[in-house]
Amino acid sequence: METKQSGPGQGGPIGRPRGFDADEALERAMLVFWEHGYEGASLARLTNAMGVSTTSMYAAFGNKEALFRKALERYTEGPSAYLPRALEEPTALGVATAILAGTIRTTTRPAQPNGCLGVQSALTVSDAGKEVRDLLVAWRDNGYSLIRERFQRAVDDGDLPPETDPRLLARYLTALGYGIAVQAASGVGRDELQEMADAALRNWPLS
Repeated sequence: METKQSGPGQGGPIGRPRGFDADEALERAMLVFWEHGYEGASLARLTNAMGVSTTSMYAAFGNKEALFRKALERYTEGPSAYLPRALEEPTALGVATAILAGTIRTTTRPAQPNGCLGVQSALTVSDAGKEVRDLLVAWRDNGYSLIRERFQRAVDDGDLPPETDPRLLARYLTALGYGIAVQAASGVGRDELQEMADAALRNWPLS
């Protein structure tokens, strides 16, 4: 049941059910987007998971695109928060190892959807979802830029050989990470993904 217009002694805003927990609803929406991608997450699927009506969803979060933006922010600050922590590792190899370990851990947790929310959604966005596609491009580019800047510092500090191209190395690592996410979404197990990461890191450039 939904509340009437707020006023003295009344409930919350119009369209928002009693007992509505916006944080929990956003968490459930994030999981739907994560599992089904942006276009696969229909309004019916989203509202059913969130336990609200379409009217309530719009009242609390705006349209589907606005909800996705909030869900992506939550994903970045939650399941994907391993990236900023990994960038604090003292060596470039430690950074790469931590990023791939975090990717594998996040994309294969039993209690969560497999794969990566940003990758899953990007794979299925059509021309009609241009703003979402652009958002995901910017999201991926931001991650790449942070890694490239960290590797540039590693070159400057002598942790990576002077001839190392931080741009290329960051592209290589991010491409490997996204590939791991796609493989995880396809059902490849954690151990096999870790073997792939270990093999890639055996050729890591050392100073």
